[in-house]
Amino acid sequence: MNEKQRLEAQQIETANSSDKKSAKDYSKYFEQVITAPSLKDAKKRGKEEVKYHNDFSIPEEFRNMGEGRKFYIRTYGCQMNEHDTEVMAGIFLALGYEPTDSTEDANVILLNTCAIRENAENKVFGELGHLKHLKLEKPDLLLGVCGCMSQEESVVNKILKTYNQVDMIFGTHNIHRLPNILHEAYMSKEMVVEVWSKEGDVIENLPRVRRGNIKAWVNIMYGCDKFCTYCIVPFTRGKERSRRPEEIIQEVRHLAAQGYQEVTLLGQNVNAYGKDLEGLNYGLGNLFEELQKIDIPRIRFMTSHPRDFDDHLIEVLAKGGNLMDHIHLPVQSGSTDVLKIMARKYTREQYLELVRKIKAAIPSVAFTTDIIVGYPNETDEQFEETLSLYREVGFELAYTYIYSPREGTPAAKMQDNVPMEVKKERLQRLNALVNELSAVAMKRHKGQIVDVLVEGESKNNPDVLAGYTSRSKLVNFVAPKSAIGKIVKVRITDAKTWSLNGEMVEEIETVEVK
Repeated sequence: MNEKQRLEAQQIETANSSDKKSAKDYSKYFEQVITAPSLKDAKKRGKEEVKYHNDFSIPEEFRNMGEGRKFYIRTYGCQMNEHDTEVMAGIFLALGYEPTDSTEDANVILLNTCAIRENAENKVFGELGHLKHLKLEKPDLLLGVCGCMSQEESVVNKILKTYNQVDMIFGTHNIHRLPNILHEAYMSKEMVVEVWSKEGDVIENLPRVRRGNIKAWVNIMYGCDKFCTYCIVPFTRGKERSRRPEEIIQEVRHLAAQGYQEVTLLGQNVNAYGKDLEGLNYGLGNLFEELQKIDIPRIRFMTSHPRDFDDHLIEVLAKGGNLMDHIHLPVQSGSTDVLKIMARKYTREQYLELVRKIKAAIPSVAFTTDIIVGYPNETDEQFEETLSLYREVGFELAYTYIYSPREGTPAAKMQDNVPMEVKKERLQRLNALVNELSAVAMKRHKGQIVDVLVEGESKNNPDVLAGYTSRSKLVNFVAPKSAIGKIVKVRITDAKTWSLNGEMVEEIETVEVK
């Protein structure tokens, strides 16, 4: 914004008292401040070349912006959001801010949001209401909304209309612009909205503040091109964009050198990795072949789509080593008819065939999944198909959800014709099955010796340590605090529905069950 535009905006502000007006009213005066999302634009999948930038740095004029100020970030949703928070925290520190665990103590509060389900959005709007009193008490406090919700046109319009305590809204594609956005928020009297509907670039060399020094997230790609009818993610995260292999390999090597014991590769559709890399016949299997050579004990990945789980990936995973034998493979429904309505582009039989191939190659594999109940038009018979598929696969855990429409998705235009009481009854039955098979899977470990990556003290007892097996089973056991951050051998003495109890074993040469 040039000085003339700023003066004109100040005159409008004076003429209209101190009340915040909508972005639409003042957009012509705030061309650099207001960049609102457009669902229509977000639905476009152009052929624009994805640009790669590895020269990120903090602009000199912003380097002392955070001196004497503190920041607080509250994160909702998936591991990708957790990773985005790590990046934003790194930028805040580079600007001179200090972290705080208290909203009361913060000078900047960010809500890093999730749009996957209605309940997640309601929590954010509720929190914005709770934080309003802080703005009244501390007029200089900056309150911001970022993450997937901020990429939704309807959400931004609602915030502009109802939540005038918010100072800034920015999207998932322009996190690297945080220094500029903060600067605008400090200088402007209006809400700063910078949400790009165009596809995001791939930005390397971003600072990060990782949570802990044992496990790390590594983003290998962004976006999704699958367009399942219930899902808003392709619109909030954009099209699939892969990082270059050499950048990922270098990051994992650096983590290994720092002593990290486990890395999880992240992507909205992680096993579509590499399909957009022009001139390279390179997929997730190829990347794993390189990462197997790195001296880091454990590598995981999530979340995968059944359509992109190719034979080469199975072949590489079967080699084991530092690639873990736990696969999260969302099925969403066990009915081919429902899967078709969801636009999942596979059938029940194709999913089961994929599971069979993986089990044949990796006999020890543990499967977990995601399931939605009460999808539009789902019948009792179709729900029963979901239950039977769950048993046939033998899932060891599932994240289960009642369907809720997301504005802007094709499913939102469908008649939501399954009564809520039916949805709840189906969820209850499904969860009973999830509990049953989880307990069965846990009991198999009793009396066995497993490798456990010790992450810290148990949440319920500081005298007990907790960690996870390669198959993502939680184990609680008594051991010296010096075991934290190490992979130790534990004999399982008791199996519960969701966790295992054990005792640390010394000088055991072989591990019978991972």
